[in-house]
Amino acid sequence: MIERISPPGVPAPRGPYSPAVRAGDFIFVSGQVPIDPGTQQLVSGDVRDETRQTLTNIMRILEGCGAALADVVKCQVFLADGKDFAAMNEVYAEFFGEAKPARTTVVATFAIPGIKVEIDAVAYKPA
Repeated sequence: MIERISPPGVPAPRGPYSPAVRAGDFIFVSGQVPIDPGTQQLVSGDVRDETRQTLTNIMRILEGCGAALADVVKCQVFLADGKDFAAMNEVYAEFFGEAKPARTTVVATFAIPGIKVEIDAVAYKPA
């Protein structure tokens, strides 16, 4: 079974995609950027602020799907500047603690100008 999920209280998609898709026991969270769900505006600041907002958005989406960050098995992190890796990694570690998922981190150019980070996630949560 495939279920497309758009939980309340999360950033509205800025394109033709679902914030999350549950396929069996897996939840695929679309790439999230630092958007404040209350204002639907980008949070700009240093990469720490942007990473914190981005991971908060992922956490809220997962919660809306009945899962948590501890259920995440894989993340992909995209950075505008490789020099931001250490600062992003610091905040990332705060969110995941000992529940460290597999991860890929790459430097990328974003479709939305000005952002510093985008993160997607895959969680495993049996229904």
